[in-house]
Amino acid sequence: MPPLHSLSPSNKALLLSTVKTLARSTNARSTKSLHAPIESLRRGDWVKLICGASFEDVADVRNLSVVYTLAGVDCIDCAADASVVNAVNEGIDAALSISAVNRPWVMISVNDDRQDLHFRKAEFDPEECPTDCPRPCEAICPADAISLKLIPENNGTGTSTLYSKPEGGVITERCYGCGRCFSVCPFDKIRAMTYVRDPITTCNLLERDDVNALEIHTNGRGTNLFSELWDSLEDSISHTKLIAVSLPYVGEASVGVMNQILSIMQSCPPLYNLWQLDGRPMSGDIGRGATKQTISYAIHLASTQNRPHGFYQLAGGTNLHTVECLEKERLFRTKTGIGEDALIGGIAYGGYARKIVGKVLQKVPTENGYGRIEDHPEHLLEALEAALALLGPVKSLQSDST
Repeated sequence: MPPLHSLSPSNKALLLSTVKTLARSTNARSTKSLHAPIESLRRGDWVKLICGASFEDVADVRNLSVVYTLAGVDCIDCAADASVVNAVNEGIDAALSISAVNRPWVMISVNDDRQDLHFRKAEFDPEECPTDCPRPCEAICPADAISLKLIPENNGTGTSTLYSKPEGGVITERCYGCGRCFSVCPFDKIRAMTYVRDPITTCNLLERDDVNALEIHTNGRGTNLFSELWDSLEDSISHTKLIAVSLPYVGEASVGVMNQILSIMQSCPPLYNLWQLDGRPMSGDIGRGATKQTISYAIHLASTQNRPHGFYQLAGGTNLHTVECLEKERLFRTKTGIGEDALIGGIAYGGYARKIVGKVLQKVPTENGYGRIEDHPEHLLEALEAALALLGPVKSLQSDST
């Protein structure tokens, strides 16, 4: 693809026309229903983009939202932060100005437990880093959230010495807490900074017209913390269309905990509820094996007769292999009975979805650290094709399994 400055207006228009055509094709099965995302859950072809509960790079979040809205996602999940929510909605609006696609729901993610892996950041003091460190943390970070460089020190005479000191460190807004840097640091200098999202801020966001859903991350080992958080959010929950609960598999106790959570939610019943089966968090970009845990979780729930009420969606390690694995287990778009909802409503893609489009976003020229992908149609087309390669198997027009 030639660089932007060499593209004529006619070529740019042709590229945008191709983008528009591709985007409209992803919405061929859509209806005019007020709750089109729920129809996707019922069919079993719901797709959620996870921007990251701790990922707060608004420029990337905006452009990811442009691309995946055009690709046909049903929901975009983001940090419970006003600037991030604004970036998601700006990206959605930009996509809608390009093509008449469905508007995805905007979901914010919060936690009831300070130890949740999705709600942490890496931190370290770069001045504690030895100057001869090979800096493996930089190489392993999937979010490019670590930047270190050596700065010559002045010896007091106005000339530089051979000594240098590291400068930089973790780019906080880009770090989403995957933890891969912790174990590779040769000097054990990197720490985890954990936090819990503020309930008051969350309530304010839930009452906005451009926030449609809430996801609560809980540890699955008990319900006391969940109950406390639910009580603090109860007055604002009625503003949402859907409540999702994300929890890991905790063995045979999982269904019991889910039913306890469901009973807590009956104090303010959500319009719709969804269970996010969180397999192996933040690992989808690793490979085929990463998706096995969430598939195993789905198999367990599928074999349980008295499953808790609500839709089910896979997450944690999901990637290009997830649909294939679901098909192998006869769980992809499989209905619980004639005319009933799909057993597994859909899939949430996080790290893998960000990775494949992020490679393109890095090419987008920026001014003052900000660049709009739609201003560069050759990059927008490339990013959309990458997104469709991931979403296509889920959103295909083939007949549903029964």
